[in-house]
Amino acid sequence: MLEIELPEGLRQASGADWRQVGDITGEAFETDPVNLWIFGRTHALRPTFSLLAQSIYLKHGICHLAGDGGATMWIESQNRKELGLIPTLRLLPTLLFRGSQGSIFRALKAGKVMDEHHPKDPHLYLFTIGTRKTARGKGLGKLMMAPMKAAADKARLPLYLENSNPMNTGFYQSHGFERMKLFEVGPGAPPMEAMWREPRDAQYV
Repeated sequence: MLEIELPEGLRQASGADWRQVGDITGEAFETDPVNLWIFGRTHALRPTFSLLAQSIYLKHGICHLAGDGGATMWIESQNRKELGLIPTLRLLPTLLFRGSQGSIFRALKAGKVMDEHHPKDPHLYLFTIGTRKTARGKGLGKLMMAPMKAAADKARLPLYLENSNPMNTGFYQSHGFERMKLFEVGPGAPPMEAMWREPRDAQYV
């Protein structure tokens, strides 16, 4: 069990917060190259991330909210789950009517490729971290990252993420993540950057 100490301004999200987590995350990813390649339009982002929050990350993982400005979705590697049949059936109309042509197939392919590249060693997985446009530049990213880094370091767990926007590489590097590799989630997709952070002693965090 991770020991997580949350700073002021950050709270753990509950199951009732799935819409808010998804709404913040969807807004944060509106200019994300890989997600735009998958979905084609931004209209599918918020309902898709809301469904993922509700079905996986709020049930089996750890989600945080920084007011209404920022949200994260984390999960320990041993708790990772597939979406499941019923949530997948709920997602299909969103992709069909709010995504562009072919978004269903791109989304399924992307999920399969990401799973193939996912590390097998135990780790804490950062699925998403993001802020609303009006909350950027206020330190919320650092606020949301800090407690999970500290908890992972205490548990001697590495951290893993897939960076889908090269503009965020510097942010992740500033928190100790290093590139493992680049890969594509489908033919012609923008590169996805797999990044890894080894646990650190307190004086080196």
